[in-house]
Amino acid sequence: MKKIKGPAIFLAQFVGDHEPFNSLDNISKWAANLGYKGVQIPSWDKRLFDLSQAAESKSYCDEIKGILNENKIELTELSTHLQGQLVAVHPAYDIPFDGFAHESVRGNPSKRKDWAINQLMMAAKASENLGLTEHATFSGALAWPYMYPWPQRPNGLVEEAFNELANRWTPILNAFDNSGVDLCYEIHPGEDLHDGVSFEMFLEKVNNHSRCNMLYDPSHFVLQHLNYLDHIDIYHEKLKMFHVKDAELNPTGKQGVYGGFQSWIDRAGRFRSLGDGQVDFKSIFSKLSQYNFSGWAVLEWECCIKSPQQGAEEGSKFISDHIIDVTEKAFDDFADSGMDKDTNKKLLGI
Repeated sequence: MKKIKGPAIFLAQFVGDHEPFNSLDNISKWAANLGYKGVQIPSWDKRLFDLSQAAESKSYCDEIKGILNENKIELTELSTHLQGQLVAVHPAYDIPFDGFAHESVRGNPSKRKDWAINQLMMAAKASENLGLTEHATFSGALAWPYMYPWPQRPNGLVEEAFNELANRWTPILNAFDNSGVDLCYEIHPGEDLHDGVSFEMFLEKVNNHSRCNMLYDPSHFVLQHLNYLDHIDIYHEKLKMFHVKDAELNPTGKQGVYGGFQSWIDRAGRFRSLGDGQVDFKSIFSKLSQYNFSGWAVLEWECCIKSPQQGAEEGSKFISDHIIDVTEKAFDDFADSGMDKDTNKKLLGI
């Protein structure tokens, strides 16, 4: 078995215009002082990182690694969650998602899609230049508005959506393959890849592409009442990244999984800081260790009650306390009878 790496922290929810959150140097020092050993960088935020430079210049990538090394912290992965979302956008979401794109392509869905695909292509090369082996993203969504089958879905609608999704992502997956990087889709409501079944549908459409993998985040499974421990047993070979995020689902006689259009604070299903929700992290870390997951345990802080500073402070210790120092010997080695092959044959009568 292999030991999970960590703790690490996804910086997207913490970046800001004020110190210590306004530069990679400052924010990585802050994270290291909290006990984190790694940072996951949102590639879209130029206060921390320039994706185009990283794709073009190994010298720039050396500078990035140098800053982190100086602060005694590692780069775990890059993220293109926002850009990946824009690879496939249903027209119903055109306006809300337009803000994720560069100003030059806003209001033009076709140019926005091309821009997003190019962002992913650059992310593959940037990851290679940085010596990374995994990358985090969203799949985007064409079929999501039709998730609930009312009105009745026309025959072939979902298949057509997944065909198109695969057509857009296959060249990107090939680029990541050329760079030696696994592309990890966060399984997430709002994306067409939101559970195991939808991931399998997509995987089939991309011809079981070896670089098509998952980012495991149990919080999104709690909120849709999916068995997140069974998910590890089924898909452990495809789980290449891990977001450590807590959640709770407390259905009432008034609302359940769908949340009744309420804000996060009033929903039956809510994201929580680590230890404040319902996720069984002891079992998760045990299962991931059992299946030789050797990636990073990365805090993704999202909570509608607790402050980000407190969540980050508590998250480092929480993850450290859950990482298992895996054994290198069997617990019953003390009772080894010292038998050899010949003795085994005698015992079997052969």
